[in-house]
Amino acid sequence: MVLELQDYLALSAALHSHLCPRQVLGVRAGLAASDLFDLELPQRNKRLFAFVETDGCFVDGLSVTTGCRLGHRTLKLIDYGKVAVTFVDTVTGQAYRLSPRAGVRELALTYAPEAETPWHAQVIAYQTMRANDLLLTEPVKLALCLREIISLPGLRVNCARCGEEVMNARHVSREGEELCLGCASPERYYHRLPIPGASN
Repeated sequence: MVLELQDYLALSAALHSHLCPRQVLGVRAGLAASDLFDLELPQRNKRLFAFVETDGCFVDGLSVTTGCRLGHRTLKLIDYGKVAVTFVDTVTGQAYRLSPRAGVRELALTYAPEAETPWHAQVIAYQTMRANDLLLTEPVKLALCLREIISLPGLRVNCARCGEEVMNARHVSREGEELCLGCASPERYYHRLPIPGASN
C-alpha cells in the first residue's frame, strides 16, 4: 500500500497529538528523501540513515515517513537546534542535507493569505509548496564514520567500574579495562547520588 502526503500527516498528527508546521516539514523532507535515493518509504530495512539536527515535531514527521527511528538505530540526533536532516544511503554512502529555505515562513503567507495566523499559514502552505521552494537540498559528505556509528549490533561488554552492560561497541579500553563512556569520562551527563537506605 502506497501512502500519500495526507496519510503521513495523519500518522504524524496521531503520534504527536496535533499537526504543526514542523511535522509537515518533516514529512516533506522524508518524501524528498524517497525521491533523492529512489527508495520506497517507509523503509522496511535499514538502508536509509538520518542525522537530525533538532528533536521534537520535525523528527516525528520525518520518522513516520521514512521509518528512520532511534529504536531501529537508523536515526541519530546531532543537536544543533536546527530544523534540518542529513540522509545517508548506507549502501552507497551518498548523502544529502535538507533544511527549510530561507524566507519560507514569509512565503507561506502568500500561499495561504486566508489563514488565521502565520502558524496556520505554514501548516497549509508547507503541504502544497513545491519541494524546491520549501526545502534546500545539498549533497554532502559525512565527516563522521557511519560504520562506527552503526557499529556492531549485539556486541556487549560489562563496564569494569560500574558493572553496567554496554552495547553496540560504545565502550572504550583504558589500561586493560573495558569502560562505559560515563566511567571513562569525568564529564558524564549525570552524577550518582547516595541511594537512600543503602549501606556503604
